[in-house]
Amino acid sequence: MLKLNRLILLIILALPALAHAQLNIVITQGVDNPVPIAIVPFEWEGFGVLGDQVDQVISNNLRNTGEFSPIDPNNMLSQPHEQAEVYFRDWRFLGSDYLLVGKITRSDNSDLIQVQYEFFDVLREERLIGERISGTESQLRDIAHAISDQVFEEVTGVRGAFATKILYVTEDSRQSFPYRLEMADADGGRPQILWEGTEPIMSPTWSPDGSQIAYVSFETGRSQIFIQNISSGVREQLTNFTGINSSPVFSPDGNRLAMVSSKDGNPDIYIMDLRTRELQRITNHFSIDTEPSWSPDGSSLIFTSERSNNPQIYQVDLETRWEERLTFEGNYNARARMLRDGNNMVLVHRFDNNDDFSISVLNLERGTIRILTETQLDESPSIAPNASMVIYASKVGDRGILNAVSIDGRVKFQIPSAQGNVREPAWSPFLD
Repeated sequence: MLKLNRLILLIILALPALAHAQLNIVITQGVDNPVPIAIVPFEWEGFGVLGDQVDQVISNNLRNTGEFSPIDPNNMLSQPHEQAEVYFRDWRFLGSDYLLVGKITRSDNSDLIQVQYEFFDVLREERLIGERISGTESQLRDIAHAISDQVFEEVTGVRGAFATKILYVTEDSRQSFPYRLEMADADGGRPQILWEGTEPIMSPTWSPDGSQIAYVSFETGRSQIFIQNISSGVREQLTNFTGINSSPVFSPDGNRLAMVSSKDGNPDIYIMDLRTRELQRITNHFSIDTEPSWSPDGSSLIFTSERSNNPQIYQVDLETRWEERLTFEGNYNARARMLRDGNNMVLVHRFDNNDDFSISVLNLERGTIRILTETQLDESPSIAPNASMVIYASKVGDRGILNAVSIDGRVKFQIPSAQGNVREPAWSPFLD
């Protein structure tokens, strides 16, 4: 059976799946020598045709990282489904470093389907991992993502993030409700509308456990912050202040929400205690303070401020209220998000007015900035929970699309939509 700690995924999938254009990954840059891997089509020992091909989802997942090169099944010399049928010489001849085989069976007198897989190191002729996972047919895609995570971690040593989700905002003037907040698998599959309306939606963000989201909606006539439960769809309006209310972000423990409000004058950073709804002002400056994010330990906030005459990144200690400037290179630094190591952060950077806005990584210890992207009007970076990739919004012509780049800049891919503009992505935490 699927582990209980994976049930949140099943709850999510029980939401009404309203039809909308699916996002599709298009790799634009990969590593020079991707790992050759053979993913044999899984044997289906049952009647009918399965809705999702587990092996194809796994193959696409690994290929989309830019780090793996799956072998075309048409070129395979054999198609084993369990260890006893594997002849390693076949796969060495094809130049494959790794081999994944499996079979799918239906349990007797049950709606449950069992997926059995085995993963091998071809050169060592060694079985690395194997597992039998049970679920319903509607859960096959979740099972495929879980297997992808296991394979990715076994090869790279980094936990996979295929079983995570992304939030994003779409805008399509042809629709009755042109603004939509959508959620999809990390590969863009199974898009679902979480909220839609005639007024703009902005700044979606996840709670640390993935059970809730917060975002900004203009449905009341001005920007207000809402919180929504993923499984039930129940929404609550958290703010009802005049002026600007924006940029919500959950604390690492999920008990507080940092935000921006101009309720007392200029836009400043506030923190709301989600248990008591008590609001605490954190910054108090005549310039604009905006776009807060939390340090990994929750002891400080990083934010964008124009107090240096152009947007730069600052940090405020929540106990002492000591504020310091973190960025000095470039005339525009904004929307910073700290990596788990506490020493590197992803941000939107521009050196001078002649340059484009780029997603970059700032090393705080050395003060160096490494540019990751060279697309158009890059904005809204969000870091994958395994810190391997950054998803962000950009432009192709006059159309908004999503892009992703690895944290080392070697792998890049686009995630365009078939219609409308897509913007403001937010990558979920691990959902188990």
